[in-house]
Amino acid sequence: MTRRPDTDPPIGTHGEQGMAAKSYQLTIDKKPDYWHFRVIGPNTPEVVRAYLADVYYACAQGDCTSILVEENLSGKGLGLFDIFELVTEGSEKTWPYIRRIAFVDVNPDHSSHDMKFAETVAVNRGVNVHVFRSVAEAQAWLTGAGDIASARP
Repeated sequence: MTRRPDTDPPIGTHGEQGMAAKSYQLTIDKKPDYWHFRVIGPNTPEVVRAYLADVYYACAQGDCTSILVEENLSGKGLGLFDIFELVTEGSEKTWPYIRRIAFVDVNPDHSSHDMKFAETVAVNRGVNVHVFRSVAEAQAWLTGAGDIASARP
Protein backbone atom coordinates (compact mmCIF):
# COMPACT_ATOMS: atom_id res chain seq x y z
CA MET A 1 0.00 0.00 0.00
CA THR A 2 1.65 3.20 -1.12
CA ARG A 3 0.31 6.37 0.45
CA ARG A 4 1.56 9.90 0.41
CA PRO A 5 0.28 11.75 3.49
CA ASP A 6 0.31 15.05 1.64
CA THR A 7 -2.01 13.85 -1.15
CA ASP A 8 -3.69 10.59 -0.15
CA PRO A 9 -6.84 10.59 1.96
CA PRO A 10 -6.67 9.20 5.48
CA ILE A 11 -7.16 5.50 5.85
CA GLY A 12 -9.87 4.23 8.14
CA THR A 13 -11.99 1.98 5.98
CA HIS A 14 -10.28 -1.41 6.23
CA GLY A 15 -11.42 -2.17 9.77
CA GLU A 16 -13.79 -5.06 10.23
CA GLN A 17 -16.04 -3.30 12.72
CA GLY A 18 -18.62 -1.78 10.39
CA MET A 19 -19.60 1.75 11.40
CA ALA A 20 -16.72 2.04 13.88
CA ALA A 21 -14.35 2.13 10.91
CA LYS A 22 -16.01 5.32 9.71
CA SER A 23 -16.14 7.09 13.08
CA TYR A 24 -12.42 7.83 13.34
CA GLN A 25 -9.67 9.30 11.21
CA LEU A 26 -6.33 7.56 10.79
CA THR A 27 -3.45 9.15 8.90
CA ILE A 28 0.06 7.92 8.10
CA ASP A 29 3.24 9.93 7.85
CA LYS A 30 6.00 7.70 6.47
CA LYS A 31 9.30 8.64 8.06
CA PRO A 32 12.63 7.05 7.06
CA ASP A 33 12.92 5.03 10.31
CA TYR A 34 9.25 4.42 11.13
CA TRP A 35 5.65 5.14 10.14
CA HIS A 36 3.76 7.67 12.26
CA PHE A 37 0.05 6.82 12.62
CA ARG A 38 -2.26 9.49 14.05
CA VAL A 39 -5.78 8.57 15.10
CA ILE A 40 -8.63 10.78 16.27
CA GLY A 41 -12.18 9.83 17.14
CA PRO A 42 -14.24 8.48 20.03
CA ASN A 43 -12.60 6.22 22.61
CA THR A 44 -14.51 2.96 22.32
CA PRO A 45 -13.31 -0.64 22.09
CA GLU A 46 -14.84 -0.85 18.60
CA VAL A 47 -12.92 2.16 17.34
CA VAL A 48 -9.64 0.96 18.86
CA ARG A 49 -10.14 -2.50 17.34
CA ALA A 50 -10.96 -0.99 13.93
CA TYR A 51 -8.06 1.48 13.81
CA LEU A 52 -5.62 -1.23 14.93
CA ALA A 53 -6.89 -3.41 12.07
CA ASP A 54 -6.12 -0.53 9.70
CA VAL A 55 -2.62 -0.13 11.15
CA TYR A 56 -1.93 -3.86 10.70
CA TYR A 57 -3.34 -3.75 7.16
CA ALA A 58 -1.14 -0.80 6.21
CA CYS A 59 1.97 -2.44 7.64
CA ALA A 60 1.20 -5.75 5.92
CA GLN A 61 0.90 -3.91 2.59
CA GLY A 62 4.09 -1.88 2.99
CA ASP A 63 7.52 -2.07 4.48
CA CYS A 64 6.85 -0.85 7.99
CA THR A 65 8.41 -2.70 10.90
CA SER A 66 8.60 0.24 13.32
CA ILE A 67 5.59 2.39 14.10
CA LEU A 68 4.54 5.32 16.24
CA VAL A 69 0.87 5.37 17.19
CA GLU A 70 -0.30 8.81 18.33
CA GLU A 71 -3.75 8.25 19.76
CA ASN A 72 -6.06 11.19 20.43
CA LEU A 73 -9.39 9.57 21.22
CA SER A 74 -12.07 11.57 23.00
CA GLY A 75 -14.04 10.41 26.01
CA LYS A 76 -13.13 8.58 29.16
CA GLY A 77 -10.45 5.93 29.23
CA LEU A 78 -11.30 2.31 28.56
CA GLY A 79 -11.71 -0.14 31.41
CA LEU A 80 -8.94 -2.57 32.29
CA PHE A 81 -10.87 -5.56 30.92
CA ASP A 82 -11.32 -3.83 27.53
CA ILE A 83 -7.65 -2.83 27.51
CA PHE A 84 -6.57 -6.39 28.31
CA GLU A 85 -8.81 -7.85 25.62
CA LEU A 86 -7.75 -5.36 22.92
CA VAL A 87 -4.04 -5.72 23.67
CA THR A 88 -4.26 -9.51 23.76
CA GLU A 89 -6.03 -9.56 20.38
CA GLY A 90 -3.66 -7.02 18.87
CA SER A 91 -0.54 -8.76 20.15
CA GLU A 92 -1.35 -11.81 18.04
CA LYS A 93 -1.29 -9.74 14.84
CA THR A 94 1.92 -7.74 15.13
CA TRP A 95 4.51 -10.29 14.02
CA PRO A 96 6.06 -10.47 11.44
CA TYR A 97 5.10 -7.05 10.10
CA ILE A 98 5.47 -4.84 13.16
CA ARG A 99 8.55 -5.33 15.32
CA ARG A 100 8.72 -2.06 17.30
CA ILE A 101 5.81 0.02 18.54
CA ALA A 102 5.97 3.40 20.23
CA PHE A 103 2.61 4.46 21.64
CA VAL A 104 1.51 7.89 22.84
CA ASP A 105 -1.97 8.69 24.18
CA VAL A 106 -2.12 12.47 23.87
CA ASN A 107 -5.47 12.78 25.67
CA PRO A 108 -4.50 14.20 29.11
CA ASP A 109 -7.68 12.79 30.66
CA HIS A 110 -6.58 9.19 30.05
CA SER A 111 -4.69 7.35 32.78
CA SER A 112 -0.96 6.80 32.28
CA HIS A 113 -1.29 3.83 34.66
CA ASP A 114 -3.77 2.20 32.27
CA MET A 115 -1.33 2.73 29.39
CA LYS A 116 1.45 1.15 31.46
CA PHE A 117 -0.89 -1.81 32.07
CA ALA A 118 -1.46 -2.12 28.30
CA GLU A 119 2.29 -2.04 27.71
CA THR A 120 2.88 -4.78 30.29
CA VAL A 121 0.18 -7.01 28.76
CA ALA A 122 1.72 -6.60 25.28
CA VAL A 123 5.31 -7.13 26.46
CA ASN A 124 4.22 -10.29 28.28
CA ARG A 125 2.96 -11.52 24.90
CA GLY A 126 6.28 -10.86 23.17
CA VAL A 127 5.52 -7.48 21.61
CA ASN A 128 8.27 -4.86 21.58
CA VAL A 129 6.13 -1.89 22.63
CA HIS A 130 6.82 1.14 24.78
CA VAL A 131 4.38 3.78 25.99
CA PHE A 132 5.65 7.35 26.07
CA ARG A 133 4.42 10.64 27.52
CA SER A 134 5.15 12.61 24.36
CA VAL A 135 5.56 12.16 20.64
CA ALA A 136 9.11 13.59 20.85
CA GLU A 137 10.14 10.91 23.35
CA ALA A 138 8.61 8.18 21.19
CA GLN A 139 10.37 9.51 18.09
CA ALA A 140 13.68 9.57 19.95
CA TRP A 141 13.27 5.92 20.93
CA LEU A 142 12.37 4.85 17.40
CA THR A 143 15.32 6.68 15.86
CA GLY A 144 17.80 5.72 18.58
CA ALA A 145 18.29 9.34 19.55
CA GLY A 146 17.01 9.12 23.13
CA ASP A 147 17.51 7.41 26.43
CA ILE A 148 14.56 5.05 26.96
CA ALA A 149 14.97 5.01 30.73
CA SER A 150 14.15 8.71 30.98
CA ALA A 151 11.45 8.64 28.30
CA ARG A 152 9.11 6.05 29.77
CA PRO A 153 6.32 6.98 32.21
